[in-house]
Amino acid sequence: MRIGIDLGGTKIEIALLDQSGQILFQQRTPTPKGDYDGTLNAIVQLVKKAEQQVKNTQKIPVGIGIPGAISPVTRRVQNANSVCLIDQDLAGDLENRLQRPVRLANDADCFTLSEATDGAGVHGRIVFGVILGTGVGGGICVEKRLLSGPNAIAGEWGHNPLPWPQPDEQPGPSCYCGKTGCIETFLSGPGFAGALHTTPQEILQKAAQGDPQAEYLLTRYEDRLARALAGVINILDPHVVVLGGGMSNVMRLYPAVQARWDRYIFAKRPATQLLKARFGDSSGVRGAAWLWPK
Repeated sequence: MRIGIDLGGTKIEIALLDQSGQILFQQRTPTPKGDYDGTLNAIVQLVKKAEQQVKNTQKIPVGIGIPGAISPVTRRVQNANSVCLIDQDLAGDLENRLQRPVRLANDADCFTLSEATDGAGVHGRIVFGVILGTGVGGGICVEKRLLSGPNAIAGEWGHNPLPWPQPDEQPGPSCYCGKTGCIETFLSGPGFAGALHTTPQEILQKAAQGDPQAEYLLTRYEDRLARALAGVINILDPHVVVLGGGMSNVMRLYPAVQARWDRYIFAKRPATQLLKARFGDSSGVRGAAWLWPK
């Protein structure tokens, strides 16, 4: 068995998986906001409860997905939107409290690992996982193993410029990273809806009702997503691109983007598949568990 934990800004989710990937126990609890010590305590209590539920006396391996990354230099948390985690030795502190090894990875990496292990990308040798939500994240799996490098930023496609920009897309919106025109500023949920000061759901509803402005915004989003993914495909040449996050529920994206990205990918009749995540919101916690291979 293995335990996965998805440490989010508003909730902490735990799942206990058996060897086949079946969830034996799953629970969520609110994240103690801005409270690092409280967060550690909440994780420890969830792990204890999971082990009690299956009457386990051994220490089950624990993997955790975090909204940030672990610096290869300091081994501490960096780039986290949960500020209380930054510069903390999260792995070391939890290992001391749980008395076992703990593995940590970025939440988008965990999503990708889940979908590559037994999800939508299970048959793909190279899988690029995409989160399209309040931000734009990504991860890369090769042969069902996460790709990582010296900067702990593999898959961070959201902070590259939007490829083949149109005149009205330059220099592009300002991004929190300090640059302008990042893919995230165009393809995140807020980036999609920002032009109308509304929500993505309202735009989608209006487009379905035939509203021309909403249809234009959605079609433009599809083309931007096609361009952005084509840039990744031209470098990685993945077998499968898996979409997660709120925008992944827009089903018309899949045929529309694949029809559009042909003109941008440096290949005739590209064979890369664009698929919806199999496990949805549970992919992050499942992928955290799969940080401990079978």
